[in-house]
Amino acid sequence: MFFKHQQFFKFISIILYSMNARFMNTDFMDILIEGNAKFYASRDMAGKISKKLEVFYNPIMKFNRDVSILLLNNLGEKNLQACDLMAGSGVRSLRFITELKSGIVDRLIVNDYNEKFEELFKKNLELNNIDHKKSNVHIYSMDANKLLLESNGFDYIDIDPFGSPNDFLENAIVRLSRGGILAVTATDTAPLAGTFPDACQRKYWAKPLNNHMMHEIGLRILIRKVQLLGAQHEKALLPIYSYFKDHYFRVFFKCVKGKKECDRTLQQHKYLLYCNNCQSFWFSKINHGMCCNNDMEQAGPLWTGDLWNKTLAKKISDADKNNKFLNMICEESNIDAIGFYDIHSLAKKHKFAIPNYEQLLIVLNKKGKSSRTHFSEHGIKTKLNVRELMKEIHALL
Repeated sequence: MFFKHQQFFKFISIILYSMNARFMNTDFMDILIEGNAKFYASRDMAGKISKKLEVFYNPIMKFNRDVSILLLNNLGEKNLQACDLMAGSGVRSLRFITELKSGIVDRLIVNDYNEKFEELFKKNLELNNIDHKKSNVHIYSMDANKLLLESNGFDYIDIDPFGSPNDFLENAIVRLSRGGILAVTATDTAPLAGTFPDACQRKYWAKPLNNHMMHEIGLRILIRKVQLLGAQHEKALLPIYSYFKDHYFRVFFKCVKGKKECDRTLQQHKYLLYCNNCQSFWFSKINHGMCCNNDMEQAGPLWTGDLWNKTLAKKISDADKNNKFLNMICEESNIDAIGFYDIHSLAKKHKFAIPNYEQLLIVLNKKGKSSRTHFSEHGIKTKLNVRELMKEIHALL
């Protein structure tokens, strides 16, 4: 009798598993809230959220989605054809629907390569009291590249994969409209930040550098890679808002069509040359330089243009004035300098006490604009060279 009961329960389990494989069972999911959106996300037996579960949701990337909404709300564009290419739980699109100003997005494509995604997203729309039939939202469960190639193009494409965005960049660029916005996330920070330099060469066609500037260097290497792909299609992709945070890189590009603009963009691809002795650095079209009677380390080629549109950075900061990270980026965007100095690293190398940062910035701003940097808590961005900076620090001490 015991074995018959075992066989019966096994049979029932198989039936339930088969049903669950075909249909999205939200009874075994949590209802979460992010921003103005409510949505279903999987839970495991311990109640944890995991990328291995049926519906992928990463709460750490909330800020990523916050910035997307702030940017679109302050960009000044209307009637966008938008595509959320790898939607996961669909929370980004739900927040677009519930938080973007009226008229910004005219048509929204929401896609995730999961056969149950369409059913899930419709349930999420119902959860937020959104009538799917009346809203101009179109839901797909397609391979991302197939969707892009079969589409008529978009004004906004969001690429937010787990790992490198490389597999999706080419087709996204092809389907990006003139003046359109391409939002790119890269979570494979180890190659870009110099932990695995060979992998960076293979994936991003540039040499990284694992020092205090590694995250700014990695961001600029990523930007160059996307720009090279764009140039093949005579599309200049100019960063309008970029940052590094929580082990990922994020860049918003604006597409400008034309050969001349592409050529101007490519002219700003250079090498960073860095001296391990005095910590001087500069940029060059060639990958070799001398400093302190030694060969300098080199990184790149990488993008040496602006990381931000200053006006947009100010609008985003003003829209969330209590956010220190956004405020810091706003200040940083006004400094016409690439790279930065790590004051703790300089102090250790040159044997001096660490100065008060606020007092140091007051002194440095008398010599030209300077600021803290979001890339490093110990970093200072300034146009002064290392000798001029050291002089000001010693005078302050």
